[in-house]
Amino acid sequence: MSVPADLSPLIDAVRMLDLQPRRWQWVSLSLCVFDAVYSIGAHYDRHVLPVVRRVAADAGIEAASVPPPTTDLADPLPLEVFLDRYDTVEALLEVTKNRQRTSPRGGILKAEAVLRFATILHEHGIGTVHDARVLLTDPQRFETVDAQLHTVPGDGGFGVRRGYLWMLIGDEDTVKPDRMVLRWLARHGADVDAAAARILLTELAAHVSGALGRRVTAWEVDHAIWASARSVRTELHAGP
Repeated sequence: MSVPADLSPLIDAVRMLDLQPRRWQWVSLSLCVFDAVYSIGAHYDRHVLPVVRRVAADAGIEAASVPPPTTDLADPLPLEVFLDRYDTVEALLEVTKNRQRTSPRGGILKAEAVLRFATILHEHGIGTVHDARVLLTDPQRFETVDAQLHTVPGDGGFGVRRGYLWMLIGDEDTVKPDRMVLRWLARHGADVDAAAARILLTELAAHVSGALGRRVTAWEVDHAIWASARSVRTELHAGP
């Protein structure tokens, strides 16, 4: 694994991406889990946002999302509280009003996938956005949790569901590059693991900030690469 001595081509490639600042952040880890699970194979505005907002409203959360950063906010719906409140799939379905499955054939209800995600995280002592961000800084512990989340049906190609969850959770400077981001970096000459990629994304953000004349965060670079890689993969598998 290596990082090219000359980062100029990589910096140029990042500058060509659609770099957009994060506009909002869910205030609860529970809402991040809903977003990640329901987003796979579903229209975001028509299906995902309504589900997240219904759950937030039912839990009494008046402001489900806020502009970043959110480092000092208390999680209004920790996973322990969430799992106590919605202790069965049926209870959750009554609130979500959504019976989508993780896959048309052989998939489980997304409501069940949410509960299984939440249970795995909770069993590892992760209950809030802050807890999850701490997890992102602990590679060994992270790999254990990530591997268990992978066992829940509906992960999508390249683990897109998990990658999206970590993206929703990460703060502006603490990101967890997934396999699509790592493959994009490798194609551009930086064959690195996730730990080295985190450092590289921060460096790239600093270089691009100078070039664009505004602060670009590691999250922006990670998100732009992820979105670009996902778009290319979708086009390759779209068919006529």
